[in-house]
Amino acid sequence: MLVLNLGIVHIYRIMKKHLYILSAVVLSFITPLLATAQTNTEQEAGIAYVIPIHDMIERALVYVVKRGVTEAEALDASVIIIDMDTPGGRLDATAEIIKIITSTKIPTYTFVNPDAISAGAITAMATDHIYMAPGSRIGDAMPIMMSPLPMGGPKAMPDDLKEKAVSPTVAMIRAVAQRKGHDAQLAEAMVRAEIEYKIGDKVICPAGQLLTLTSQDAAQIVGEGDDAHPLLSAGTVESIEDLLNTIGRGSDEIVTLKSSTAERLARIIDGFPMSGILLALGLLGLYIEYKTPGFGIPGISGLLILAIWFWGHHIAGMANIAEIVIFSIGILLIMAEIFIIPGFGAAGIAGIILVVIGLFMSMVGNSFSVEWYALPTLEDIHYAMLNFSITLIVILAGGIILGKLLPKSAAFHRLCLDAVEHRDDGYTSAKTSSELLGAKGTAVTTLRPSGIGEFGDKRLDIIARGSFIDKSTPIVVAEVRGSRIIVEKV
Repeated sequence: MLVLNLGIVHIYRIMKKHLYILSAVVLSFITPLLATAQTNTEQEAGIAYVIPIHDMIERALVYVVKRGVTEAEALDASVIIIDMDTPGGRLDATAEIIKIITSTKIPTYTFVNPDAISAGAITAMATDHIYMAPGSRIGDAMPIMMSPLPMGGPKAMPDDLKEKAVSPTVAMIRAVAQRKGHDAQLAEAMVRAEIEYKIGDKVICPAGQLLTLTSQDAAQIVGEGDDAHPLLSAGTVESIEDLLNTIGRGSDEIVTLKSSTAERLARIIDGFPMSGILLALGLLGLYIEYKTPGFGIPGISGLLILAIWFWGHHIAGMANIAEIVIFSIGILLIMAEIFIIPGFGAAGIAGIILVVIGLFMSMVGNSFSVEWYALPTLEDIHYAMLNFSITLIVILAGGIILGKLLPKSAAFHRLCLDAVEHRDDGYTSAKTSSELLGAKGTAVTTLRPSGIGEFGDKRLDIIARGSFIDKSTPIVVAEVRGSRIIVEKV
């Protein structure tokens, strides 16, 4: 029995030895294969789709960003990078851009190069990760109210109105920060100056200041131990290529969204103050055409400028077919009132109302995500009034300038007759028969008060002064006014 046990032990030791050798051989083959597979996975080339957000954030940019995200999804891009350099812009446009960015399942990154201020900071918070170029800035997202006057700049808001504007902005930036894993308290400090933001005992931004971070500030490590993390920026990189290398996507092909000429023009046309200036020039051209005979260059220029204005707002997603139709019907009613219907009444008034409604709706715009019956925001109304003020100022200035310069121009002399015919120069509207003064004759017809009189061998049209004169009554010429011969009873 002991011999049998020793034999089993010996066999077990031999098998164990061979199992070690076999395992080592298998691992020697499998390990390189696993490493190669892992390397291939990390270096698998994809597409990094870059969407530039440069200059002011306005409504026309919403369409551009929407098209970029749609193209990135169609290309099955591995990442979307927002190339950010903006001083801010409209909050309503920012809200729409945030909805577009957060709706995609593709990982999103913001590369701040060099500024993400105000609305730009809120947009950056809507991405999964934020990287910054050396010396770049992010923050200062408190909403401001602009003066309705051209070049008026920002103006102070009453406290109740200020809170009404700040509170929704705080909710917006906190919501996107929480959704994307950023510090919501830090995001709020970019909007509210009255709060103090600190990490532990370290004050990052004292009360009374809006939080604005440089690239070094945003990348500083805060917290201790397992809670240590960058304040906001995931890293400081020199370029988009460096960003891709940092996140392990260095082999990705970079595809940058190119704005079309139409989109670039739309951003200019829809922006302030160009929108108001173009609208004023178009209406001024139509007014000049109305004041001059025929239909020529002013009318064609006015219609062309208005067509460009509506086209730009349509590309920007502001003026839909409904607004254009309303405006066109208004113009047709006004033209019918002027050229077809005598006087000025219901058609003209209705036309003016429809023109104003069409223009106002085109400047207020339609939200990309709300129902058609949603009311415009205060910011929409303020923007429309701002453009209308520009329009009125340009029309007033243009009318004064044209009123002084146009009558002196050669073009005006070709359009209007400005010669004056004076009596002293021999010009008269009718031949004056002054030699008949005092002549006597007979009424051929009854004068009631006009009729025919006979003076020698001449029969003339005459007018009785005072009461009517019966036929065959002797008369005398008492007064001659041009072609009017006035007679009395003898």
